[in-house]
Amino acid sequence: MGNGTVQKRSSLRVAAGILRAGLLAGALCLPTTLPAAAAGAGTAVAVVVNGTPITTGDIAKRAAFLKLQRQSSAGAREQMIDEVLKRAEVLRLQQSVSTEDVDAAVARFAAGNKLSVAQLTQVLAQAGVGIDHFKSYVAISMSWPRAVRLRFGSGGGRLSNEELVRRMQENGGNKPVTTEYFLQQVIFVVPGAKRNAIMGKRQAEANASRSAYPGCDDAKTFAATMRDVSIRNLGRMMVQEIPEDWRPLVEKAGDGNTTATRVTERGVEYLGICKKRQVSDDLAAEVVFRAEDLGKQKGGEDPNSVKYMEELRKRAQILGK
Repeated sequence: MGNGTVQKRSSLRVAAGILRAGLLAGALCLPTTLPAAAAGAGTAVAVVVNGTPITTGDIAKRAAFLKLQRQSSAGAREQMIDEVLKRAEVLRLQQSVSTEDVDAAVARFAAGNKLSVAQLTQVLAQAGVGIDHFKSYVAISMSWPRAVRLRFGSGGGRLSNEELVRRMQENGGNKPVTTEYFLQQVIFVVPGAKRNAIMGKRQAEANASRSAYPGCDDAKTFAATMRDVSIRNLGRMMVQEIPEDWRPLVEKAGDGNTTATRVTERGVEYLGICKKRQVSDDLAAEVVFRAEDLGKQKGGEDPNSVKYMEELRKRAQILGK
């Protein structure tokens, strides 16, 4: 099989993976800095947004990225304008994820598509996108939801009692049923300066510890027997509220068990399932209905995000449109 055929199949696999991954968003940690938008091959300035130039090369890369997702490339310029506005707002609010967060997300994405990061880099380069442009996209996609939550609050968009009653009547008078978890986070801490040197060792330690995990009540005593391991009680979470990176792992884990490990910005982590049960109360109904509403939005986009972008565009100085 020729290299061209292999790369074509890899490109199609990556495109399918991007479609599955959506915005690659996740509830991740507080920030340090965002990767700057990668300048494209062209140097001509196409648009200036609040003093920040967007080159023809930037737009060409986004157009290539949209084609890889099997979307029209006509929206490339507008996407880049939105991205510049989002980046500035995320940095202003200090809500950006770290470089390590982005690298970890890209590595997971590559692995999910049966590619190494080097192979993914090659596929994106041949598609005219480039790994730096992809990382910039991932960084904004992971950071922007944090800015939206900070702007509107975690309770933004809550349903009124009247709306809850109406929705339940539409549901035949029944409250929806969902799964409620009580979760605990086990973190094998890896300092940033030692990340490359000891990550493999720490991951092996975390994986080995899962079979000895004693349950949530005795977890702190368990952690004290190991080096640089911390425990966080996450409390009650409906399945719809669990971050997307963790949700499939939680759903696979049984009551009293642990999830598989994940490499994160803090080190290597897994979750303990303290309790799991089916619930049908007012809070559960609201969580389910809000998740349904988000799913009905185009691309599942948060209406608060749409409103926020409208505000930013109204205030922005955009030259060259």
